Amino acid sequence: MKLLLTLCLLLASAFVNPAFAADSVSGTVLEVKEVESYTYLRLKTKEGEVWAAVNRAPVKLGAQVAIENASEMRNFESKALKKTFPVIVFGVLAGSDKEMLSAHSGVSHAPEAAEKIQVPKASGANAKTVAEIVTQAKDLKDKPVVVRGKVVKFNPGIMGKTWIHLRDGSGNAADNSNDILITAALNTMAKPGDVVTVSGTVRTDKDFGAGYAYKVLIEDATVKQ
Repeated sequence: MKLLLTLCLLLASAFVNPAFAADSVSGTVLEVKEVESYTYLRLKTKEGEVWAAVNRAPVKLGAQVAIENASEMRNFESKALKKTFPVIVFGVLAGSDKEMLSAHSGVSHAPEAAEKIQVPKASGANAKTVAEIVTQAKDLKDKPVVVRGKVVKFNPGIMGKTWIHLRDGSGNAADNSNDILITAALNTMAKPGDVVTVSGTVRTDKDFGAGYAYKVLIEDATVKQ
């Protein structure tokens, strides 16, 4: 019986790609593709080749890199690259955690963020556009809001939360009124490109420590497709 169990475990492990079994991936850079805010990397790992995407960084061919907080996505379409990845890993380049967290300020976004976005406003008494939440933050402080928009950035597992950037086509990039940061529970599911409805509470002047402070965001959010 013990021998049979051992054989079963060995067979099962043969069908698991360890590159995606843990929350980190490491390997040699074989190819680099850059878009507006992301760097795509084709990596040679011990388990085979893996495509990964990180916040834009100066990565050279042949470099040895490690990607942390890895999150696998299947059938991800990059409009910027005009390519669909059967499997790709999104994460943060090791040693650049601070850079990734600072991206939540609204400066850095998902690869498809440059496309024109136009999402109808949510309905209901607490419905607001992204621009209304940002520009009316003082009056909306600690109040519930509902906003509908397109996910332009999705990062799970940061400080025990899921971090999402949402845009609906309102506002202006010059003053960052076109983008709102949302924090939600770890089990929140979404991906860049999804149009979702978010319900949560507006917070202002939020300081997470270590220099990460935000003028306005939506906390304790629920996200529905």
